[in-house]
Formats: sequence, structure tokens, C-alpha cells
Amino acid sequence: MKNIFVTGASGFIGFHLCLYLKKQNYFVIGLDNFNHYYDVNLKLSRQKILLENGIEVINGDINNEELLDKILKDNAITHVVHLAAQAGVRHSLLQPQDYVSSNLKGFVCILEALKKHPAKLVFASSSSVYGLNQKVPFSTEDQTDHQTNLYGATKKANESLAFAYHHIYKIPMVGLRYFTVYGPFGRPDMAYFQFTKSILEEKTIEIFNNGALQRDFTYIEDIVKGTAAALDLNADFEIFNLGNNKPVELLKFISILEEKLNKKAIKKFLPMQKGEMLVTAADISKSKNMLNFHPQTSIEEGLGHFVKWYKEYYSSF
Repeated sequence: MKNIFVTGASGFIGFHLCLYLKKQNYFVIGLDNFNHYYDVNLKLSRQKILLENGIEVINGDINNEELLDKILKDNAITHVVHLAAQAGVRHSLLQPQDYVSSNLKGFVCILEALKKHPAKLVFASSSSVYGLNQKVPFSTEDQTDHQTNLYGATKKANESLAFAYHHIYKIPMVGLRYFTVYGPFGRPDMAYFQFTKSILEEKTIEIFNNGALQRDFTYIEDIVKGTAAALDLNADFEIFNLGNNKPVELLKFISILEEKLNKKAIKKFLPMQKGEMLVTAADISKSKNMLNFHPQTSIEEGLGHFVKWYKEYYSSF
């Protein structure tokens, strides 16, 4: 039996993961600080659904060490999935201290709690750690020394901090480098979400680097299955890529979205944005071998699911 604590439980990935784990009949409890980085009503909608499925999401912050200690102790937690983090590249250019507080100080608070109440840790890293790497697809064997933005740098720091605590305290840990996760109940700051909103409202969408970008879009259901598999892995310390292994050019992505929406986008082409990566592409051979990770959802199918959810969700307001 697993007693699982999920941070960022009312976030995009956390929400879907909690529902999946609950269906496996595990005990699941969550934590979220419900900040206003994006529309908090979406987080509250996720929380409501989780509560309806018997999953409590505590309103609290990962920097509250006493609260973390209490949750781990009172619920006899055996596994922690740490997803809470300040996300976004653009926001990191404007509010860097948000990333220091959540992604660095907050992560150390999680590690300190695990030092006192040992449990297996699965934590979210990111494709952003690969930064200026020229070799694609990105392999977990590659060096990751040149991140292009603060968000990516904090995620690389998480991996280093995690290994240091594992080395000293022998806590089993798995880091997951997520590649551009998308799907229903997704994050409104993500490009696919903003594009959908703008296209439906007949507003201009901004396309950076004149569309010459590629992303390894990975559907949420595939990500959740890979994350759940990491909970079952008998390993001391491992890092994995969780991506679709099929990068899509941005203009191709937009054309698929236009087809699903049955509406053309008004496009504005702009130069490369500071901090962005040209390509993200995951080498998932290690994940296939050790996690039995085999993403099944094509970009056409996944965007279809997202558009259907988007129209239904926002038609209710």
C-alpha cells in the first residue's frame, strides 16, 4: 500500500496524477498554495473535482516546514511526488525571486522534511535543463551545464540538490524531465492554451522566431503513466526523460490547432524571445526500458481532446 503526498496537487500535472493514483486505490493527499500566477479559478475547479473523488488538497506552502512535517507524519507518507514549482520562462525574466522562493528554497524544505520522515521522492525536472545542448534528441547522459533561462537553472539545481541529499541520507529519488506537457485542464500560460483562446476570440497570436521552433509536445495522460511508473521503480537515484519523442514544428502545431478549432489564426511573426530554446526533443530509450514508458497519444488526438475540453469548460461561464 502506498500513502502518497503530491505537492502542486491543484496544478495541471498534479491534478491528473492525483486522480490516476486514487483510481489505483492508493491513499492520496495534496498540497497547493493556489497562487495567482494564472487564473486561480482553474486551480479551484481542479481542487473541487479532486475533493469529489475523495482527495484532500491542503491550502499551504512548501516553504512551511512545520506543515510538511505534519503531513508526512500524520499520514504515514511512503511516497512524495513533488510537482509544486514556479513555472514559465517569460515570468522568470520579470519576477526571478518567485523562482528562488519556490523552486530552490521550497525544494530544500521538501528535502529537509524527507530527512526527518523518510519516503521515496519523485520530483519534477524539465526539458529546460538541456538549454544550449546542440545534440538532439536530448539524452539523460548529456551534459546539462548551459541553461538558457532561470527556470531551467532552478530545475538543474533541483537535480543537484536531490542527489546531494540522496548521497548523504540514502533517500531513494527519481527525477523526471518533462517535455512540454499539454492537455485538458492545462496551464493558461502555455502557448497552446493562449493560441486556442486567441484564435477563438479572433485575436492575433504571436509566433516567435518566425515559427522556426520545435517542441516535443507530450500528452498529459502519457506523462501521468510515466510518473506513476516512477513511483513503482526500485532504484536509488535516477533521472528520466518523459517526452513524446516526436518533436512538432510550431507552424505545423498551429495548423493542427486551426483544424481542430475550425478557425484560422491571425498570425504575427516575431524574433526569437530571450531565454527560449530552439528545439526540445526527448531520447526516451532509458524511460522505455526502465519505466515501460511508451507514449501513445499523437498531437492530433491530444489537441482534439484539449479543444473539446476547452470549449466545454469555458462555455459554462
